Amino acid sequence: MLLIDAGVLGDELACLANDLSDSGQTVVVGFSTHPHWDHLLWHPGLGAAPRYGTARCAESARDRLSNGIDARRLGIPDEVPLDLLGLITGLPADAARIPWDGPEVRIIEHQAHAPGHAALLIAQRGVLVAGDMLSDVLIPMLDLNSTADPIEDYFAALRLLDGVADDVDVVVPGHGSIGGADQVHARIDQDRAYVYALRDTHDPSDPRVGPSAKPGWEWVAGVHEQQLQRLAQRSEHDGTPR
Repeated sequence: MLLIDAGVLGDELACLANDLSDSGQTVVVGFSTHPHWDHLLWHPGLGAAPRYGTARCAESARDRLSNGIDARRLGIPDEVPLDLLGLITGLPADAARIPWDGPEVRIIEHQAHAPGHAALLIAQRGVLVAGDMLSDVLIPMLDLNSTADPIEDYFAALRLLDGVADDVDVVVPGHGSIGGADQVHARIDQDRAYVYALRDTHDPSDPRVGPSAKPGWEWVAGVHEQQLQRLAQRSEHDGTPR
């Protein structure tokens, strides 16, 4: 089986490994959708299958981990196992598919949210694994460190996802709830509306921000404010109007 973004806490990773073992399934390929620490984890019980990411994702992960990882500064809980963090191999830059013998899995690479971010389309199953996009609880979180135009990068990524949305019956975000076919275009539209509002400094009127946020996700409003501030700072530094 293909295992994408395996998990975070040690007990959930161990539980996943045990469940797979009990069901007689073996992980033959792992894949990380992007180079943020919570998508680069693994557990010995999952085996020694090759773990992949896009070329740019793997390069970014190596750079981020080259001087070690400051778990406290990054807010990583003590229950997160870091021994196998980031041990991924970059696929060739032009790779369009996951290299394995299972159903065809198309790699949709873009630069929204993180360098070398990839969504995966399992067309035969109508499944889109979106990484940290198309969430019902997280707003679009732009990459404000590695790209010259994070707004346009996000719009470009949404256009790519829009191009395959008609073939999708299930969308799986990295955080939040799975959505059905009726949710795919709706989530793309919601994310696009948020990025437009962020660009134009308008009230996003987004249920993921503010008092309408789902319990436990109230902190997303703080992310929104930080993004507004960072974009304003970039605009002042570049001398470009917002």
